Amino acid sequence: MRQAKAGDLTAFDALVARHYEQVFALAFHLLGNADDAADATQEAFLKAFERLSQFRGDAAFSTWLYRITVNVCHDWHRRRQSVPFSQLSDEEGEAVSWAEATEPDPEEEWQRRERREAVQKVLQQLPDDFRQVLILCDLQGLTYAEAAKVLGVPEGTVKSRLHRARHAFKDLWERWHRERMASPKRPKGGDQR
Repeated sequence: MRQAKAGDLTAFDALVARHYEQVFALAFHLLGNADDAADATQEAFLKAFERLSQFRGDAAFSTWLYRITVNVCHDWHRRRQSVPFSQLSDEEGEAVSWAEATEPDPEEEWQRRERREAVQKVLQQLPDDFRQVLILCDLQGLTYAEAAKVLGVPEGTVKSRLHRARHAFKDLWERWHRERMASPKRPKGGDQR
């Protein structure tokens, strides 16, 4: 970090390599779209590079970087408020690293993809404050204190939002599941086009 702050581009490249996957995952969960997440990730690292001299070291570099990423994604979300949420296509879903060690059964793969897409749809229905804290704590594994620093709110606010976010997600998830059960099942085998 000191080398990067001193202008060493190789050191900054090492920081990007170390944190890229986590930043992309955070952006993907916040935006719900792999292409937007890739662009937001690039923008977050650019902003981090431009503001490197402002990093005081009060928190971990990753916490500071997550805060920048959340802000970038918040700006992206605000810019596309007039555009309805776009569903994940198979292609975009495949762009995220969901790989497994063995070749999955096509039916199992379809079910996993459907669940991933459903999680993204449900996440996108949550208010920004709920979605951010849920992603940071439950998907990214940050502690309450780390999430509080990323979001710039007190730790108690994180706990409260997380509690409400989990309940809201659960309600939306159950509604999605009921609607799915009420719709006709996907037939097994064959082309579905």
